[in-house]
Amino acid sequence: MSTHQAAFEAARGGGPTTRRAARASASASPSGPSATAATAAAPTQWPVGYIAVLAWAGFGLLTWRWPNRVAGFSDWAYTAELGIAALAVAAALALLAVIGPRVGAGRRGWSALRAAGPWLVAVPLVLGAWEYLTAKTATLPTPFFAPPQALIEVYLDDWRRLGDSALNTLKLLGFGVAHGAVVGFLIGVSIGWSRRIGYWVHPLLRVLGPLPSTALLPLTFYFFPSSYSAAIFLIALATAFPVAVLTWSGVASVDKRYYDVARTMGASGWFLVLRVAIPAALPQVFVGLFMGLGASFSVLVTAEMMGVKSGLGWYLTWAQGWASYVNMYAALIVMALLFSGVITLLFALRDRALSWQKGTVKW
Repeated sequence: MSTHQAAFEAARGGGPTTRRAARASASASPSGPSATAATAAAPTQWPVGYIAVLAWAGFGLLTWRWPNRVAGFSDWAYTAELGIAALAVAAALALLAVIGPRVGAGRRGWSALRAAGPWLVAVPLVLGAWEYLTAKTATLPTPFFAPPQALIEVYLDDWRRLGDSALNTLKLLGFGVAHGAVVGFLIGVSIGWSRRIGYWVHPLLRVLGPLPSTALLPLTFYFFPSSYSAAIFLIALATAFPVAVLTWSGVASVDKRYYDVARTMGASGWFLVLRVAIPAALPQVFVGLFMGLGASFSVLVTAEMMGVKSGLGWYLTWAQGWASYVNMYAALIVMALLFSGVITLLFALRDRALSWQKGTVKW
């Protein structure tokens, strides 16, 4: 017999005193759903956090206390600062590993930190290997390779030029992708809805669409008044093709019964296009946008390297011309973060635009 059952039997057969004792016994019992939830919410240890503390502490001590091997003119600045910063991260992780399970149990931030535990271990291990192979032993020779603290020097000393290049890249990317997405979307809807338009436009898409946009670089620089407008055209072209094809596929694959129901209720042709075909094709449209963004990134960098006198592609060419490979690596990291941020924003826009389809469309 469980504790709850015994307390119930005693309360049923005894007097008021017995019943009060039984109720106290039942409330003190550790069984039941509430006790299970309390047990589940009890503080737990974070073993991966302690491993991350050791990894960051090891990286910090390696960077700070192991003398750099000077190769040529390369005596790396900000070495001690990087080591101390890594030790500070180790101290913060140690504090979180001790008090985090007690203070943040069940909170979203603590759950995210626990999920990122393996990355918190992997990052200092990679940085430590990078530091050892470059600054400490010069196994990877300069100037082709540089330690992590060299990137800090670039970001602190050349942040103005890097920031201006990143801003120009974003502007060029925004103009090109916006034009390409609008044109590709309109072409895709037209082909998917009208067989007459598809008869003329579809063969052109099949022939010209797979052609790499960068192959048209010499022609566009000749026909367009400036290299900037030519770059916008190439980015738009790279974006428009996948958006048009996927939009056309989405519109053409809409269930015909949707149209029949709308016509029964007196819907016009424009209503069928705007309120039936396009909303049903939106998942495919966003797939085309993702594909177009991937193609536009490569065209963007190529255009900036070849003709546009601004942007991260231009910065890469400038750094390579001066054999400043540290600046080149710094620009590559900024570029990766920038493009990843654009993709993340598109994911957020897609989730918001398709929130009404939640539960019916799976990604």
